[in-house]
Amino acid sequence: MSQLAAVESPRWVRIGLIPLLQLVLALAVSSLVVLMIGEDPIRAFKIMIHGAISTEFGGLSNTLYYATNFIFTGLAVAVAFHAGLFNIGGEGQAYVAGLAVALVCLTLDSTLNVWFIAPLVVIGCAAFGALWGVIPGYLQAKRGSHIVVTTIMFNFIATALMSYALVVWISPLGGNSTDSRYWASDAVIPKVHELAPSLGFEASFSLLSPVLLVALACCALVWILIWRTRLGFAIRTVGSNPNAATYAGINANRVIIITMAISGALAGMMAFNEAYAAQGRLILNFTSGFGFMGIAVALMGRNHPFGIVLAALLFGALYQGGTELQFEIPSISPQMVLVIQGLVVFFTGALDRLIREPVEAVFQRRAIANANAAVAGGN
Repeated sequence: MSQLAAVESPRWVRIGLIPLLQLVLALAVSSLVVLMIGEDPIRAFKIMIHGAISTEFGGLSNTLYYATNFIFTGLAVAVAFHAGLFNIGGEGQAYVAGLAVALVCLTLDSTLNVWFIAPLVVIGCAAFGALWGVIPGYLQAKRGSHIVVTTIMFNFIATALMSYALVVWISPLGGNSTDSRYWASDAVIPKVHELAPSLGFEASFSLLSPVLLVALACCALVWILIWRTRLGFAIRTVGSNPNAATYAGINANRVIIITMAISGALAGMMAFNEAYAAQGRLILNFTSGFGFMGIAVALMGRNHPFGIVLAALLFGALYQGGTELQFEIPSISPQMVLVIQGLVVFFTGALDRLIREPVEAVFQRRAIANANAAVAGGN
């Protein structure tokens, strides 16, 4: 067993094959659930797939819109995980970042256009998300508070803060009691279906916007940060062995605080997509659980930016396909769709080792056998 542990399975197995097997197992169990209510699982999955990738009614565009949110929150979890931290506060960090969107847009949308507003919103979202992430990071680094407990608590604090801000400060400036007014149209990034005619094609209505490109850029930046910078090396070292990192001269407490700031900033970017570009206003509970789903996205993507993109596309397809499924088969309730999504999370997260360990063991034994054969052949 120790010899197996010393050999790493191929990356395509860890990032591609194993998540695929987990997905197949989750869908197989989901099929049994669909059969229990008297529906054809094959028909149900065909409807979900068609609804997720169809361009006729904006299915693919909505899948990419959901995936944009999941990329931001998945990256937030992944960056923290590389430092040995489990950031469950993405929901609250994104929610508080929505306050930055409101402050910038309510103040400046009547005087500045999108080219000036959008960069300010990005800075505000990242700053507010980083602030909400750095406080739990500081509490763990300096006071020994557990990051899981503090980030969960800060989700509740964010909910209370934003509810108060919407009712007392923001809604009196326009809008209803639980939302703000709409941002000025010239100050908001146009959606893809609005840009399509000027680019020479037609697109169905959807909430997808060019913010997807920002999310993909963040994936590239996170990859560079974690695997190509000194800070990234320090983050991975602290995550692997904090004592060894300290012995090597790395300030582990400082790395924890910086990592949580970066993680919170990435989670806060979800507000850039949702509250600024998609909804065009600040509404109550606009995060809709996307922050929590980022945990499953990061786990399924093995905390690697490329894997997170694939996992985000999968969960985006589940969200959009599930919506289509409810319309086509009324007997499948929203709760049933949640069951299917939950099974995917269950098999990719809670039961990760059920598939991962035996599959990786097969490739590890093969690698050891090949190495031994090469040594024997050389002799």
